[in-house]
Amino acid sequence: MSNFYITTAIDYVNGSPHLGHAYEKVLTDVIARFRRQMGDNVFFLTGVDEHGQKVQQSARAKGIAPQQFCDEVSQEFRDLCAKLEISNDDFIRTTEPRHKKVVCEILQKLYDKGEIYKAEYKGFYSTRQEQFLQDKDRNPDGTWPEIFGEVTEITESNYFFKLRQYQDWLVDHLKTHEDFVFPRYRQKQVIEFLKEPLNDLCISRPKERLEWGIPLPFDENFVTYVWFDALTNYYTAVTEKPGFWPANFHVIGKDILVPPHAVYWPIMLKAAGIEPPRSLLVHGWWSINGSKMSKSTGNFVDPVAFADQYGADALRYFVIREMSVGQDSDFSQTQFLARYNADLANNLGNLVNRTLNMTNRFAGGVIPEADAGASGELETELKTLWEKTRDEVITLNEGFQFHIALERTFSFVTATNAYIEKRAPWKLGKSAEPADQAALKTSLATMAESLRLANALLYAVIPGATAKIRDVIGAKTEPNWRDELVWGARLTGNKVAESAILFPRPQTKTS
Repeated sequence: MSNFYITTAIDYVNGSPHLGHAYEKVLTDVIARFRRQMGDNVFFLTGVDEHGQKVQQSARAKGIAPQQFCDEVSQEFRDLCAKLEISNDDFIRTTEPRHKKVVCEILQKLYDKGEIYKAEYKGFYSTRQEQFLQDKDRNPDGTWPEIFGEVTEITESNYFFKLRQYQDWLVDHLKTHEDFVFPRYRQKQVIEFLKEPLNDLCISRPKERLEWGIPLPFDENFVTYVWFDALTNYYTAVTEKPGFWPANFHVIGKDILVPPHAVYWPIMLKAAGIEPPRSLLVHGWWSINGSKMSKSTGNFVDPVAFADQYGADALRYFVIREMSVGQDSDFSQTQFLARYNADLANNLGNLVNRTLNMTNRFAGGVIPEADAGASGELETELKTLWEKTRDEVITLNEGFQFHIALERTFSFVTATNAYIEKRAPWKLGKSAEPADQAALKTSLATMAESLRLANALLYAVIPGATAKIRDVIGAKTEPNWRDELVWGARLTGNKVAESAILFPRPQTKTS
């Protein structure tokens, strides 16, 4: 059994969770669940970033202590994980003692090695992004991009990390590890960024300007800058779990690829004598109805409220089915409802209800054994399609092509419903002919087995619904997931439920 360590980025607690946070957690969860199915010993980390100037300012604006502010908002992210059935093994907070300890150990080690020095800085500073800026960061007309918010000119002493001396090493690392960033075209963006000389990285803020942070272990008058604090969380979580570092994947949004995760993080680790992560999986952004997400304009999806209305499985299914990993995608109520009704309710839900209804109606609620003599071309075609579907889905999932894997899986569900139409058990059930009764048993067994198999491919994406489907047909999970993917007769004799409503028709608001 191989260890497999995967993380999300940690979420900044200056705001409530939105659709982007939900997607990243669901995507990472699907990967984690799939790797567990494939036999890996998975450790899945998520959490929150709780230090920094914006948190300090927001807490003061509310008239509460920063820790209380962090406690309240971090709970929202925990609640999001619970609501969306995220199977994380750990939830880290950067205010935890275990994290502060590791941050201080790494900083002290680098300081003792001479990798950190003190210098005076004069230049421009973005409070919103909590970073120093250079003239090259300006727009062509000399203004500052909106992302930086208010920019002020300051002069102050700070501590700097010798980032630039590792630039050549990082370029070589990227050239010799072509799969360091997924999708690969994102790696080209990193290499392009590195064509310009790096500046050393300011890693501190004076306490008179920022109190809410981890004090530098070698100078209590300064606190640790956000990236040296935040990025270290990935390493903190497994320092007491031998065999899990380096991480197999950090799952992050494209906005924090360069420079934080693809430049600062591997260089920080290299300087500290720690192996860099194996890969960064970089996803795109969600727009809402074709426009940028914005809470102030109301163009916003609250994932918790949405899951309350439609179910966590429906939200999980939509975001994984709709977005190709690495690309941007758009969220609209119209498209969501189209997917919900066509795929979940009318296709998968219909197959479940037909299987239960006809098994109860024609077999006393017990799944019959297929009659080998009654199995014909239709059954052979469906079994052949299953084997093709199973192999394709596993390969697609291994390559993070989950949206295509779902399309293949639901094509098999569609084919099963088409098989039912062709076999017409409701007609066979009216006949007393032995041949028709044999065909009836075979069709009912085939329906149930096809449902069981399709359901097994959907565990990672819609865990709640698939658990219910297993229950209503009496299916059991196997220690080896691949054993579940073999066509057989393991459902024979199982008592099925009378009915199951998995995806009820959404209640839409009327004016």
